[in-house]
Amino acid sequence: MNLIALQIKTSQDFTKNLEDLKELIIRCPKDSIILAPEIVLSGFCYTKMQEAADFSIMAIKQIKKLALNKTIALTLITKKDDKFFNTLYIFDKQEIIHTQSKVKLFPLGNEPENFSAGHKEDIKIIEINGVKIATLICFELRFPELWQKVLGADIILNPAMWGIKRKDHYETISKSLALVNQCFVLAANSADLNMAKGSAIISPYGDVFKNDEEEIILKKIDLDEVSKVRKYINIGL
Repeated sequence: MNLIALQIKTSQDFTKNLEDLKELIIRCPKDSIILAPEIVLSGFCYTKMQEAADFSIMAIKQIKKLALNKTIALTLITKKDDKFFNTLYIFDKQEIIHTQSKVKLFPLGNEPENFSAGHKEDIKIIEINGVKIATLICFELRFPELWQKVLGADIILNPAMWGIKRKDHYETISKSLALVNQCFVLAANSADLNMAKGSAIISPYGDVFKNDEEEIILKKIDLDEVSKVRKYINIGL
């Protein structure tokens, strides 16, 4: 299996962002789990939230078609009951197999004033092709209570738009999550100028594979590493 973090920029042009994302997904090999940065198609476009939510409906249809022999995960701006959400979608076999909306909104970025929080119970481990996968969205990495929700996953996804001033925080917390949970962490952060990059595939033993200069960060993994580490250092997982 391949784990792929897409480390790309987000422009103000939603259509261009979608075309760029689709091109990168097409370039990725089959049998891959592909993760894009947080709200990669729109960014935090607080003056165009309705436009972004409408665009997401169209984008979902196009991305779903690309998930034939690839698993694709990204967050989008969505709207329900006149409230806006930052919602993760996971696509597999051309279907939507999981959604969850961001629960912990970043207070320094005006997220609470523009988004509604999702439900904590939607953060859970799901199984895709026999692999246990869970997701924490960006700022949610900082909350130990949410780590309990993903304990036991084989792979934890983290789509992010994490600022450059806290780059060390992002990389350290992501690695810590892999070590504490003895699992793979797939972290995809934005490549915008004010963002930290630091996208990586991190092994259950804490080995970090990253490259801040690449748009496609690909690592072939052996899922047996999870069970081997958990057997070698048994902490009850």
